[in-house]
Amino acid sequence: AVAVKMAALGGGGTRWRRAWLPALQLLRRGSKAVTRHWKAMHFQRQKLLAVTEYLPPRPAVPPRCLPRHAAEGHEEDAQARVLRRQVEETLRSSRMVAVCQYNSMPDEDLVTLRHYLRKHGIRVQFVLNEVVRPVLAQSKYRNLLPLFVCRNILLVSPEARAREMLRVLKGVPQVNLLGACIDDTILSRQGVENLAQLPPLEVSQGQTVAALALLSSQTSSLLQRGPAHLTALLDEHIRRLRDAEGPTEPPPG
Repeated sequence: AVAVKMAALGGGGTRWRRAWLPALQLLRRGSKAVTRHWKAMHFQRQKLLAVTEYLPPRPAVPPRCLPRHAAEGHEEDAQARVLRRQVEETLRSSRMVAVCQYNSMPDEDLVTLRHYLRKHGIRVQFVLNEVVRPVLAQSKYRNLLPLFVCRNILLVSPEARAREMLRVLKGVPQVNLLGACIDDTILSRQGVENLAQLPPLEVSQGQTVAALALLSSQTSSLLQRGPAHLTALLDEHIRRLRDAEGPTEPPPG
């Protein structure tokens, strides 16, 4: 009806359309009406999903405890080979190899520790676990591998200096003795302390010789006891026979 009225008015209708605005305008926005609302899952379905959820099996050994596989095609570092060769030479030329846990300490105390150990012919050698572990795994010291789990140092000596080593380490709490291999015998800390309480080798050899000589002397005295006793009995028997016969007369002329 409005369009017919405007057509009848002609030009005036165009002027009226430009000036007049309706009192109510309906504009549609771009948003859509929400037709789906969140609904809580049924309790039975929640239990079914929880029961049927896949749980992967846990490995028997944690991955961090498994040995690391060397990357294929990885070339060994030249410095690692040199350090490994030095460790092999040290183990080959030492009668005493002690493994100690090293805690941080001032440089002055470390120099003092090295000085007192060097006076007894004991050297301090810092080693890396990734360098020393492959060497120990292929040597007679393989039972020492469980001790290399932290920052360690080696106390090596061409002689068995357990007593002197313990005397020096007693005043250094930053260095803790874990174990040692002395004369191809692996010892714990208590074993090293027991070994240090033994007398020196020369004294032990003298005591052994004295014990062996005592046994031989006792054996010789036991073997000679029977003949000596028999001889004494015969002499006493002869003396009694002579006393029973009386004094003998001197021969005539």
